[in-house]
Amino acid sequence: MIPEPNATSDNGRALPQPLVARTVAVERDALPEDLLDLVPADGGMAWLRRGDGLVAWGELVRIDTVGPERFAQAQDAWRTIVAHAVVRDEVRLPGSGPVAFGSFAFATHSPAGGALIVPRVVVGRRGTAAWITTLDAAAVGAPSNALLTRQAAPVAPGTVDYADGSLDRAGWQAAVAAAVAEIRAGRLDKVVLARDVVARTERPLDPRWVLARLAADYRSCWTFAVDGLLGATPELLVRSEKGLVTSRVLAGTIRRTGDDDADLARAGILAHSSKDLEEHEYAVESLAHALEPFCSSTNVPETPFVLHLPNVLHLATDVTGVLAGDRSETPTSLALAAALHPTAAVAGTPTAAACALIDRLEQMDRARYAGPVGWLGADGDGEWGIALRSAEIDPHDPHRLRLFAGCGIVSASVPAAELAESEAKLEPMRHALLDG
Repeated sequence: MIPEPNATSDNGRALPQPLVARTVAVERDALPEDLLDLVPADGGMAWLRRGDGLVAWGELVRIDTVGPERFAQAQDAWRTIVAHAVVRDEVRLPGSGPVAFGSFAFATHSPAGGALIVPRVVVGRRGTAAWITTLDAAAVGAPSNALLTRQAAPVAPGTVDYADGSLDRAGWQAAVAAAVAEIRAGRLDKVVLARDVVARTERPLDPRWVLARLAADYRSCWTFAVDGLLGATPELLVRSEKGLVTSRVLAGTIRRTGDDDADLARAGILAHSSKDLEEHEYAVESLAHALEPFCSSTNVPETPFVLHLPNVLHLATDVTGVLAGDRSETPTSLALAAALHPTAAVAGTPTAAACALIDRLEQMDRARYAGPVGWLGADGDGEWGIALRSAEIDPHDPHRLRLFAGCGIVSASVPAAELAESEAKLEPMRHALLDG
């Protein structure tokens, strides 16, 4: 029997009155350059890229779901909330009006399940526009600029110690070797294997410390914080906006050297690597195939480009499409995310065989790592990334985090090289935890 979604207000009971949301425009100059400066020390939510996006705090409603229907149940609960909501939105841009932030487990059987969280305050910025949304039950006052007060600076985590997660380095390389053997035996084409590393901080972790550094260092990525999961993902699972959908696929990676000339040469090597091009092709085909039923047309570039990040270079492809049908019939961004997840970029090809091998070889619960993370508006539009380059804060111990990294394994993969790639992918979170 599939459990029903659990939707509660911040007092632990169902929302007693209709949701009321009010959005007003504010002067862009009224906001700090870093929107994270507005987030209270006791935590909040964020979805930021190149300085724009959304930050939020307070928890008005929480929708918890588990199992294979976790996406559909969350969407249905959100639709019920917004169908009865009273909304006054003077801005009418993506991210204004009622918004819910969400994160969902990678695997259907994971106890981590999924959550949609409706905050009490949302501050947004998009180009020259800026706004505040306040949300409550039954009644809400006009948003005030008093909500734009800078909060106390985040506290550094102090010394950070690292330990092996579910598998040590040798054990994970053995898992990679086992995966290569399965692929060469013809049982599947590709599998993505992840590993975790446990970090322990000297002081209780202030998520804003990590987020601020990620947002500054990885401006082309989507910096996120939702329900104890935080990171900066370079991979956009899906953006849905007024009938247009976009997805960025990453697969195929090489570590940067720090020397510009050497990195340009490495970019050329990556762009012509048969192993990496094969891995990338599986990921693009997987996503395009999953998107086709929802679109009247799609555009899939023939060749990938090389995405330059501070720590690594990726093969990347931006897939775009036009949703079929009129606006009343198109799926929500969350429904699209559910249909696309898991892509070959985080699972493998074929999907079922890859996920079965992941369960057997990784020896851990990914929880919400490599699952969809992002936000959903009242009209169903929104943005969902794949929770990569991320960490999960232990809900029972604010000194403890699990850091994650994954690598695509194909027939030509070498365990030691894949371990080195995973270390490069752990670098963003490790650097963000540095004290100073």
